[in-house]
Amino acid sequence: MPQSIPLSLYIHFPWCIQKCPYCDFNSHAAKGNLAEEQYIDALLQDLALDIKQFSETRPLQSIFTGGGTPSLFSAEQIDRLLKGIKQQLVFADDIEITLEANPGTFESDKFSDYRKLGINRLSIGIQSFQNEHLKRLGRVHSGEEAKAAISIAKQAGFDNFNLDFMFGLPESGQQDSYQDLQQAIAFNPTHISFYQLTLEPNTYFHKYPPKLPDDESIFTAQLACQQLLAEHGYQQYEISAYAQSNKQSRHNLNYWSFGDYLGIGAGAHGKISLSLIDNIVRTSKAKQPEQYLKLLKSDRLIHTILQDEIPLEFVMNSLRLKAGFTLENFSQKTGLNPRALQPALQQCQQQGLLDFSDNHYRCSEKGWLFLDSILEKFS
Repeated sequence: MPQSIPLSLYIHFPWCIQKCPYCDFNSHAAKGNLAEEQYIDALLQDLALDIKQFSETRPLQSIFTGGGTPSLFSAEQIDRLLKGIKQQLVFADDIEITLEANPGTFESDKFSDYRKLGINRLSIGIQSFQNEHLKRLGRVHSGEEAKAAISIAKQAGFDNFNLDFMFGLPESGQQDSYQDLQQAIAFNPTHISFYQLTLEPNTYFHKYPPKLPDDESIFTAQLACQQLLAEHGYQQYEISAYAQSNKQSRHNLNYWSFGDYLGIGAGAHGKISLSLIDNIVRTSKAKQPEQYLKLLKSDRLIHTILQDEIPLEFVMNSLRLKAGFTLENFSQKTGLNPRALQPALQQCQQQGLLDFSDNHYRCSEKGWLFLDSILEKFS
């Protein structure tokens, strides 16, 4: 595989205390005791099979444990997982290791133990500090528990952490998200994820839609919140990601920059460049936890990205970034001649959807609003 392309690892934990009505991720309400030891065994076996299949030797630049709720697992089992990974792959000296967590008391009590294991970044799913909104979203924590969890994380030594927030919530006003962000900024997180609630298929909210604010109110609130974030040094570097200087999520940047990543766990996806040009593969694992735990070879699905699919794959990720991409980077990550992009790039520039400066193609302000239209031109 191309050694110049960075490698990350995504680990999926499929269980939550309960399923939120807006969530379309592969998450399942935990029933009874979690099969922690069995699941960690399966993850390590899954990784070993991937490493063998792809002859993987590159050092890991980042690890991201997502879900679901990884913080439902004990520190002892997370420790066994990280040690098992390190036995199979080299860790970069400055590796970023992120753990997703919910702010309930059961999870936040473990933050200090997680930090001692070498986890150096937390991503805490707050969504709102306001109890009425949390209740409508089906969240199991309160606003006070959320604030307490952030304080506990800082006391545990986490100086690099993300807070997740939503806007456009059911029965919310224009000031609600603004007030949430004001309170969040007071805790000085290094990173804030701020995204609009959408009614995704196969969710409770899609089947029984709540009353949402009108589009104009949502847009007005979004602009005010983005200005507030910028005033406090949080620069938008991706559609829904805002970070202090040099505190962008390295793991997510690798996704959006068309880097490689192994994906282990129930429903996890990966992308590996075996070689450049028409030999980039996507992997997926069995979605249901019970099926995944069997680790049947038939469940290890691989889709090879065809050469004519690669430009769209690359652009779809790279244009999520405010910085955009260079043609040199396109060639480096795909092995393709930049001429493959030129017709669509020129058309987008003529229509005012893309800007070009400092050798970078990036979405214009108009382009951010019509990203789907841009992508259609590369398909």
